[in-house]
Amino acid sequence: MFFYLAAVWTICGFSQEREKATQLSDQYIYKGNAIVGESFVAAEKNYRMALSEMPSNIKGAYNLGHAYYTAELYDEALARLNAAAKSGSKVEKHRAYHNIGNALMQRKQCKKAVEAFKNALRNNPSDDESRYNLALAQECAKEEGGGGEDKDNQKDKDNKKDSDKKQDQEDKNKEENDSDKASADDGDEKKENGKPKDKSGDKNDDNNKKPEQQPGKLSKQQIKSLLEAMNNEEKKVQEKMNAIKEKGIKVQTEKDW
Repeated sequence: MFFYLAAVWTICGFSQEREKATQLSDQYIYKGNAIVGESFVAAEKNYRMALSEMPSNIKGAYNLGHAYYTAELYDEALARLNAAAKSGSKVEKHRAYHNIGNALMQRKQCKKAVEAFKNALRNNPSDDESRYNLALAQECAKEEGGGGEDKDNQKDKDNKKDSDKKQDQEDKNKEENDSDKASADDGDEKKENGKPKDKSGDKNDDNNKKPEQQPGKLSKQQIKSLLEAMNNEEKKVQEKMNAIKEKGIKVQTEKDW
């Protein structure tokens, strides 16, 4: 018997606290409604206090969302109105979905607005205003193309297109740089392979090899030919030096910094 009475008292106490919270929450809503046209900040504060006392108060969520919509704070409005649309009566859901559609239209999200107005009409098929707004949203969706793709998705596509274009340009630049580098390497290789050999060096090598290959076996004629070849090369070198002196070499008079 004692446990039964304790349970009854607990239930009664909880009910009284809930009723008190509901009444206090409604009072904040009434205060917000009374001043929403004069001071958005003060009204918002009262609506928030109402939800603080009773988070499940649908009227508080709806009125706060409606206040945000009037202040053109559409993201905040959508958050509160979606919360109000998840529960409550058909009348409350109809109002919430109707304003959700209006907020989405303001954000140019016509496809989502179409679905919102359809949900509004599901909860109140006789509302001509919701039906009219639905027609406007459907027309907006057709004009946008692609079944009414919303503005955010279009922005993502544009950003991806710009990113792809930038990547293509970077790849193209890299290919051009690689091609230029390859061409330069080929040119250096050809230049190295095609560099004329110093004839005098070759002859000197040949002349130097002969004594090594046949030490002490050179004939007088071979020695004479070797000396003549060396004299000829020395004359060529001397002629080149004289030509350079006659032509003159430009002297740099300023220092490079």
